[in-house]
Amino acid sequence: MTASLASPPRAEVLANILERVHTRYNHRRLIGADPLQFAHRFGRRQDAEVASFLAAALAYGRVQQIQRSLNDLFARMDCGPYDFVMNFSPSRRARLAGFKHRFTTAEDLGDLLELLRPVLRQHGSIESFFVEGFDPKERNVLPALARFCDRLTDAYARKHGGQVSRGLMYLLASPSRGSASKRLHLFLRWMVRSDDVDPGLWKSLARAKLIVPLDVHMARLCRILGLHDSNTISQSTAVQVTEGFATIAPADPVKYDFSLSRIGILDDCTGRHRSGCESCELFDVCLQRPDWPGANGS
Repeated sequence: MTASLASPPRAEVLANILERVHTRYNHRRLIGADPLQFAHRFGRRQDAEVASFLAAALAYGRVQQIQRSLNDLFARMDCGPYDFVMNFSPSRRARLAGFKHRFTTAEDLGDLLELLRPVLRQHGSIESFFVEGFDPKERNVLPALARFCDRLTDAYARKHGGQVSRGLMYLLASPSRGSASKRLHLFLRWMVRSDDVDPGLWKSLARAKLIVPLDVHMARLCRILGLHDSNTISQSTAVQVTEGFATIAPADPVKYDFSLSRIGILDDCTGRHRSGCESCELFDVCLQRPDWPGANGS
């Protein structure tokens, strides 16, 4: 059952709730099995950037499954992610044989690494390639992210008779195709923000341009907070949610993404009342929902 929409808390009340959630959950020790762990696993910046991109690309499905797949992938790259991609070759593609993460195959992953190889060779980093398509005058990062994805898929199409595989299109889910691009926005959050959780390897983009990586957990919690009333996770919903957060933290609207999502991931919030809800920072907001037990004093 979808959570009923509450009246949005006043801005100062919402800010207080979000800061309490942030204080409670925004800690490195709570990363656990989150794919974000792989952004911190590699000491060399070049390795961390490539590992983060691949970890975000495969950040779909069950948490344990994601962790197993990424451990498997990086074990195949024993020379390090950056060097593996920089020198990607048919023999290295063969090392991916048998890899599968849900519906992402070894072939899909090999195609992605083959696209990244000239990016790293010509630009030195994913960041340098990305910022070539970034215009700081634009409202947010969406146009730049679309250019990033489309430049890569166009390069693939030029070598494959104008065709792009469905698997590669999924890994490079461009906003230009209407995607909410959750996994790519997750990667950008990791790269651009710097705190106890996000490594902040990039220095060329402002945090204010980021978009919330909207998944089922965040969509549910943001609906409870009155930041949207959509029943679908779409690009427009992600923008609406981001704009809501920007009223509280205009310079850093994605600040609360990790901490809020812990309520769904660590505390197993489903949007329904259950034992333990009273200790949640969102409890008072939930009490205002018409479908909530005891709502409005009833």
